[in-house]
Amino acid sequence: MRRWPLAGLLALVLAAAVVMGVLFGAVPVSLGELAAVLRGNGDPVHRDIVLQLRLPRVLLAGFVGGGLAVAGATLQALLRNPLAEPYILGISGGASVGAVAVLALGLGAATPWAVPIAAFAGAVGAILLVFRVATVAGRGMDVRVLLVAGVVVAAFFTACIAFILSVSSARTVQSAVLWIMGSFAAADWGDVVTSAAYTLPAFGILWALARPLNLMAIGEQTALYLGADVEGVKRLALAMAALITAASVAVAGVIGFVGLVVPHAVRLTIGSDNRALFPLAFLGGAAFLVLADLAARVALAPAEIPVGVITAFVGVPLFLVQLRRSIGSR
Repeated sequence: MRRWPLAGLLALVLAAAVVMGVLFGAVPVSLGELAAVLRGNGDPVHRDIVLQLRLPRVLLAGFVGGGLAVAGATLQALLRNPLAEPYILGISGGASVGAVAVLALGLGAATPWAVPIAAFAGAVGAILLVFRVATVAGRGMDVRVLLVAGVVVAAFFTACIAFILSVSSARTVQSAVLWIMGSFAAADWGDVVTSAAYTLPAFGILWALARPLNLMAIGEQTALYLGADVEGVKRLALAMAALITAASVAVAGVIGFVGLVVPHAVRLTIGSDNRALFPLAFLGGAAFLVLADLAARVALAPAEIPVGVITAFVGVPLFLVQLRRSIGSR
């Protein structure tokens, strides 16, 4: 499929997903009622449901899904590995440690912003730690060392989380586990603004780096000969991908596999040109996570499944298929 038809198709899917995400839930809203609310009229209950609950939730899912997909596409381009995805750098582990520590100290209920701030701080700390390890051997950043450093740091953070939970109360453990599995249940307009403020500028920077990333896919020496600032591009691209992931984890918890599934599906359709891949991955990631959140809300209604469970159900089989193909092609 060509790029523009695919872009139109993904935009239509995203628009339909947004409308369905607003209409369906524990209390269904009809199209007529939605139109009345958007005109400024309608029943007060429906206005609260649409404007204060579902619309910010759907928009937040769109920003988080689009951001994670672009971050995954960036890491796959840098590491030249189709199995790479945002959590490979240990960012989610750092964010989880920060959030779980706040919950264990009992600060989450008293200060609503404490958990997102601690999660963001933990994610940034993980980024700095991984970057430091990746550059310890010299001024250049070795992407192979970066990959190993991310895995090791993630394992360390997992041990930290296990220790904190082992000495915490049952209520703290329950809250931490629900947060780690990812959810948009507490989404509000502040979260939407925060996510957009980090995701959209970072996406713009990554899109501007698409051409040098294309050159680096051929080989770093070749890209250097063609005028690309290889080390600068690597540092900036990794920083932006990590920033998007950190912001997403801070507002929605840990949601895996979006950065793996969506870029890979788009790449199979239109190829590996990052100039087209990044915007199409953003649209696809947004649509995918909005639909995943809708499934999480309605599958067992009135109960709600963590959205991270839905993305894992989809992502794990695809990950295993791609892993088998990668091994078989060697």
